[in-house]
Amino acid sequence: MPGPTETDLRSALSRVIDPEIRRPITELDMVGDVRVADGAASVELKLTIVGCPAADRIEADVRAAVQSVAGVDSLDLAVGVMTPAEREALVTRLRGTRTTQFGPDSLTRIYAITSGKGGVGKSTLTANLGVALAQRGLSVGIIDADVFGYSIPGVLGITGSKPTKVGALMLPPIAHEVKVISIGMFVDGNKAVSWRGPMLHRTIQQFLTDVHFGDLDVLLLDLPPGTGDVAISLGQLLPHAEVIVVTTPQAAAAEVAERSALVARQTGQSVLGVVENMAGLPQADGTILRLFGEGGGAAAAANLGTSVLASVPLSMALREGGDAGLPVVLSHPEDPAAAAILTLAGTLATRARGLAGRPLGLSLS
Repeated sequence: MPGPTETDLRSALSRVIDPEIRRPITELDMVGDVRVADGAASVELKLTIVGCPAADRIEADVRAAVQSVAGVDSLDLAVGVMTPAEREALVTRLRGTRTTQFGPDSLTRIYAITSGKGGVGKSTLTANLGVALAQRGLSVGIIDADVFGYSIPGVLGITGSKPTKVGALMLPPIAHEVKVISIGMFVDGNKAVSWRGPMLHRTIQQFLTDVHFGDLDVLLLDLPPGTGDVAISLGQLLPHAEVIVVTTPQAAAAEVAERSALVARQTGQSVLGVVENMAGLPQADGTILRLFGEGGGAAAAANLGTSVLASVPLSMALREGGDAGLPVVLSHPEDPAAAAILTLAGTLATRARGLAGRPLGLSLS
């Protein structure tokens, strides 16, 4: 039988996926010289940067891929780093021809999760919803746009994680198959962020342009509560985003929540619907303890001319999951709160990325 060829090796290496960029290393030009003779293979692997956090995994996957080729008895793997020119070429390839990842021509569904006041569980909902969507096979990203009250890394269990910088791009950390970026990844410890409007705008803009999310099906934005600078900036940067308003059943909270939706509409965004969180505590006898009253979500939806997308009950498991960095949709999917969020994810997941009203970049000659 003929021995293995270079083509066989490269075919096997094409199945090795970069865990940060989520594309085959052969497409990323991370594979250099490949040779094989008399069962002895040699491969040149070029990592994107010095100290690549995924280096060990990539090297292990390369070894496994090459050794899976019939006829290969040994492997000499030379691990190096891309030259500045190669790295710049990779950045250009990843950026493509788009000036922005999520412009009007993007097919990514963008949902801005907002609320009128803090403490309504907006970040916990965003994190769990992102994980639930990823569980359904969608490519999902989360931008923690709550610069002052960033909490998404903690809820997803990636506190201390930082993006990998490749040239002018940043590769976001991945938690439970969700790509995540947060200002909390750039500050030390529990340091407070005290910035004025221009800095906030620039930060959000960089998250949208300099962080490479790849081709996402869904992008979730965890907005700060209220109607401040970040909400206005996102309205300007992503006027085609759809807003999901989070409120508790309490009438006072629902009234404040409506204002955040009205600001979104003023910037051109549409309001998809309302999620009522903390909607009662289920009791052992089957009754519901309405700690925060009832009817706030329905009232807000009626006043905004939209619908209630989900009603999420109070849940110890939901709170414990947020504290532990393990979303309840993974740890206790049977929990009533998890079930409500999973149902919401199912609703959003069936909303196909459409072309209606989007420029296609075509010209007639």
